[in-house]
Amino acid sequence: MREEAEFATPSRGSEHDSDPTEAPGFVDAVVGAIDAGDVEALRTILRDLHETDVARLLEALPAPDRPKLIELLGSDFDFTALTELDETARVQILEALPTQTVVEGMRDLDSDDAVYILEDLDDADKQEILSNFSIPERAALQRSLDYPEESAGRRMQTEFIALPPFWTVGQTLDYIGETEGLPETFFEVFVVDATYRLDGSVPLDRLLRTRRGAKLGDVVTPDRHVVNATDDQEDVARVFERYNLISAPVVDEAGRLVGVLTVDDIVDVIQEEADEDLKALGGVAGDEELSDSFWYIARSRFSWLLLNLIAANIASFVIALFEGELQRMVALAVLMPIVASQGGNAATQTMTVAVRALATRELRPSNARRVIARELLVGLFNGVVFAVIMAAVVFARFGLADLGFVIALAMIINLAAAALGGILVPLALDRLKVDPAVASGPFVTTITDVVGFFAFLSIASLWF
Repeated sequence: MREEAEFATPSRGSEHDSDPTEAPGFVDAVVGAIDAGDVEALRTILRDLHETDVARLLEALPAPDRPKLIELLGSDFDFTALTELDETARVQILEALPTQTVVEGMRDLDSDDAVYILEDLDDADKQEILSNFSIPERAALQRSLDYPEESAGRRMQTEFIALPPFWTVGQTLDYIGETEGLPETFFEVFVVDATYRLDGSVPLDRLLRTRRGAKLGDVVTPDRHVVNATDDQEDVARVFERYNLISAPVVDEAGRLVGVLTVDDIVDVIQEEADEDLKALGGVAGDEELSDSFWYIARSRFSWLLLNLIAANIASFVIALFEGELQRMVALAVLMPIVASQGGNAATQTMTVAVRALATRELRPSNARRVIARELLVGLFNGVVFAVIMAAVVFARFGLADLGFVIALAMIINLAAAALGGILVPLALDRLKVDPAVASGPFVTTITDVVGFFAFLSIASLWF
């Protein structure tokens, strides 16, 4: 019995979205088949895997075995799986494969997937691969690559159905049914004039319900949500989300139809943008991946840690101003971190909400004042509540009612400052065209630490 028959391979229609790399012996069996050059075994093992699961398998394999697997499978390997890999792993695989293998694997890809694979390669490798395509294919790919990164032009699919307005519904249906090479998935037929300027579209459901003799120009619907090829992909994703779109036409600066964006592309965009924002809030570069090298990760995180070190030194300088008071009353040193920590957590909460609201355009100049006032009230309310709690704790612990009053007042001041800093800093950075997700953290941390330490120690110095 063949080794690969000892475990079940999850199929495309599997009830559970299980990760094949977690199946006992799965990865070892694949490695063994690669080492033995057993193509039939690999085909049997991977036959029913979805391309996403193939990508997970590639990530689980030792790096040298990844290109070997692709070469052994040849035309049976679906290059769509490479679009599911992180950038570092994908580039390493492409650079290790022969150019002709890459070209043959990309021929059956949709244009948006082909561009996604090509865009991260250096110019020399990119041009070497493009030179092996036919002139029309090369021109279509190069046109998408010429658009800015993270633009609609980079994401769009250049395969679509565009017909003149004088065609009848019957002609259109016959054309769709009989023509080879049409997009695998499409939701409408676009109607264009002789210069390819977009008149609108006819959804497939309307096309099927309309009499065959009707002309497309009589049933066309003007597209209200036309995307410009240079639009930022995040803005386009927001339009899809707001209007529940399934697809949208993409036009160039002259209004000519050049591509189409579909909801599966937009889901990837939303995931990427959310991933970048989440990493940025933690001080991690948006393009950092698990497969990145040690030195790349160390360098990318250094600047953020340096900013935090500067902020910590500023806070320590404030503490040093009250060195005498700290020596006279040890309780101040014990309680001081509580005020700063509580302010830091409150500021992080406000900052997270503000950064996300700015990214989704929910926080705008028209409602900024109301949101700022609300966050300040929240900070004051929480400050008062926690002030009462800490005053009681301090009195029970140290028996000093005065010290309880001091920390209570400092708590109120710091939580109010945290609320204001958590929203005003992202707003200011956004106004300065600086990504608030990347730069807000160190500034907000500095504000809460400095205000917390200074408020607590200065009030204690004056009171005692």
